[in-house]
Amino acid sequence: MDPQLRESIRLAARVLPFRVNDYVLTRLIEWDRAPDDPMFQLVFPQSDMLRDNERHRLARLIAANASESVIRDAVAGIRAGLNPHPSGQQEFNVPSLDGRRLPGLQHKYRETVLYFPGQGQTCHSYCTYCFRWAQFIGDQDLRFATPGPDDLVAYLRRHPEVSDVLVTGGDPLVMSADRLRQHVEPLLGVPSVRTIRIGTKAVAYWPQRFVTDRDADTTLRLFEEVTSTGRQLAVMAHFSHPREIGTDLARTAVARIRSTGASLYCQAPLIAHVNDDAAVWAELWRAESAMGAVPYYLFVERDTGPHGYFRVPLSRAVDLFHDAYRRLPGLARTVRGPVMSATPGKVVVDGVQDEPTGRYFQLRLLQARDPALVGRPFRARYSPSAYWLTDLVLDPATPGDLVRALRVGGADVPGAERGVMTAHAQGEQR
Repeated sequence: MDPQLRESIRLAARVLPFRVNDYVLTRLIEWDRAPDDPMFQLVFPQSDMLRDNERHRLARLIAANASESVIRDAVAGIRAGLNPHPSGQQEFNVPSLDGRRLPGLQHKYRETVLYFPGQGQTCHSYCTYCFRWAQFIGDQDLRFATPGPDDLVAYLRRHPEVSDVLVTGGDPLVMSADRLRQHVEPLLGVPSVRTIRIGTKAVAYWPQRFVTDRDADTTLRLFEEVTSTGRQLAVMAHFSHPREIGTDLARTAVARIRSTGASLYCQAPLIAHVNDDAAVWAELWRAESAMGAVPYYLFVERDTGPHGYFRVPLSRAVDLFHDAYRRLPGLARTVRGPVMSATPGKVVVDGVQDEPTGRYFQLRLLQARDPALVGRPFRARYSPSAYWLTDLVLDPATPGDLVRALRVGGADVPGAERGVMTAHAQGEQR
């Protein structure tokens, strides 16, 4: 690697988590294209992911041989400005049991609880765009994690409306099969839980986990045990680029997972420098569908971490999505997007509408904190410079219940509706 490039990566990695393994280095990155290679961009922090003033200040401190404590303070200051927990995750999503907050759980949507086992809060390699980068920097105040499933099971028994548990991280499949069993098996004793999801990047970054690792077969037997109870086991596989799914090992891993009766759902964000190309997405979704996996979500990159480096305007995102979607066969048109996973819920940009009064984004809540809002359409003024829900100005005709919900997410409302949400409405949203 070019020495100057290496040093710029070293500088960025002072702030952003960095981890990579041999499989990614040798099988996924095309080194003759680095640093512009999409997989290189996906795992190696780039200096432009930091703001100019932050990068220059950090470089000056290092060049001046500042003490490690001074550098750590500077790094902490930069991280604090990167919105480490977007979309109200700590404020709104952490549930309580008998008045005690459960920091290893999130319950945003009525039917789904997210579970963060403490032993699964790392990954085989780190994605530079990861919206959960704060899990990996060693700050316990920012980390979601719980040592075991006892609180989860107790909470689920009190909330029979929850049918789905998403085991997430980090990546739960960094755990051994025996450790994974300790977290999954207790869920089989909760009758109301009908779907267990496992969020993972392992199929992309370490497919050996399902093929040649010493406990690969044991892991797959655990999957079979779950599906044999009549429950759905859904592996939520994160593929950001077609190259991740193009190796023999990855294809074998997918086939072995499907042989257990588990299903695979595929999702990833739209990321500048990596996959902001309709042809790339069409190729990825076709490949997923051909292997029996389900293309599920194209997300808008969340407003956290190096968002300015990766973000794509909503106007371009919706054009790119529809361009790629039109290239797909019918069975691959299961994918939804572009979707913002924002504070009020999952907001999809369905398209752009031209009217005598101007242009509008057509939007809809695919999922919502308030189940009554699921599926509700609304619109916002078109803006070529909008990247996130907080950049949008709602149509003044938007119904009041949607206005209250969306204002929590930061969407603006023109005219008399502008202003801070009342304490009563805030309480309703919580």
